[in-house]
Amino acid sequence: MTAVELRASMSLASIFALRMLGLFLVLPVFALEARQYPGGDDVSLIGLAMGLYGLTQAALQIPFGMASDRFGRKPVIIVGLLLFAAGSLMAALATSLAWLAAGRALQGCGAISAAVTALLADQTRDLVRTKAMALIGASIGLMFAISLVIAPALASVLGLAGLFALTAVLALAGMAIVLWWVPPEPAKHAIQERASVSGVLSNPELMRCNLGVLILHMVQLAMWMAVPTMLEQAGLPRAQHWWVYLPAVLGSFFVMAGTLFPLERRGYLRAVFLVAIGCIMLVQIALWTLTQTSLSIVALTLVLFVFFWGFNVLEASQPSFVSRLAPANVRGTAMGVYNTLQSLGLFAGGAAGGWLVKNFGPAGLFITGFSAMLLWLVVAWPMRIPTATVKVAAKAG
Repeated sequence: MTAVELRASMSLASIFALRMLGLFLVLPVFALEARQYPGGDDVSLIGLAMGLYGLTQAALQIPFGMASDRFGRKPVIIVGLLLFAAGSLMAALATSLAWLAAGRALQGCGAISAAVTALLADQTRDLVRTKAMALIGASIGLMFAISLVIAPALASVLGLAGLFALTAVLALAGMAIVLWWVPPEPAKHAIQERASVSGVLSNPELMRCNLGVLILHMVQLAMWMAVPTMLEQAGLPRAQHWWVYLPAVLGSFFVMAGTLFPLERRGYLRAVFLVAIGCIMLVQIALWTLTQTSLSIVALTLVLFVFFWGFNVLEASQPSFVSRLAPANVRGTAMGVYNTLQSLGLFAGGAAGGWLVKNFGPAGLFITGFSAMLLWLVVAWPMRIPTATVKVAAKAG
């Protein structure tokens, strides 16, 4: 990468990281802390409040991406971060579950993912764009891991309101990065022809990625409607949940670094990708099994380690796949559709997860998660990952 490309990649990944850290901090504790609000005795409403962020994100990802084409990437990103900060403050000041849900919905109105990835595409060459996109994906996975480690301890000190206030501060820090670290965007966006959403939706390889990110985020968010409670039932107080998260998260990152990147260089990226899907599928069965027996902290730690490994592999690789598979003239639209499906997955995971736990218990939740991952594995099996094309282009450069 050139100095400008490295600066663009690091700064835009940092914006993603700060925003996602704020979102993920509430994830492991939301289902537990929201019970203290008026209306918090209904677990399905808690799930709906958690997932509303994803619904408003899904509705606005493509419009925000289109607006960034017309008005510029940076102004749209700034507006989105302001909306995200405002929603965080509303949630921090909420006095009922309904106001908490409204704050989550306003958070989701800051749908900047497509604009950020489009700006990254503007500022990087084709030869390094895949690496830059993978950096953003890895930053999301890293923030998810960090949040699971520190969120329980922070929640015990700050409470859920304090976590949302901290999220607002992180959004303001992201605005500072946009203004003072991200390189100036190109004077004009060279659009060869107007992008078509229908063209993206008719591409079977891109749709495999879109279905995958929908299912991945649906399953991972739904899990946290049950996992924190399972840890408490196993005898681990809420403030000590990091005892499980820390070894599982750190171990998964070391194993991912030792498997994903070396095997990708050897041409086994597709195999690692499919194995990661299979591992998360098996995690759902393992969690279901644990609900039928006496819960063990050691067993939960091992199962979560496998989950984190699979999640981090998929979260780092899928955006890279989209950037490789999408033609240049529809890359921004393709990322908008991808992020829309990701957001829908977050909404579906929260809403369906709470409903499943309420009506069928954790066992029903994990059986549904297994079925969803099995569907993804079947759909992803024929997927073609164009690694050879990238290598040829690199040699030509």
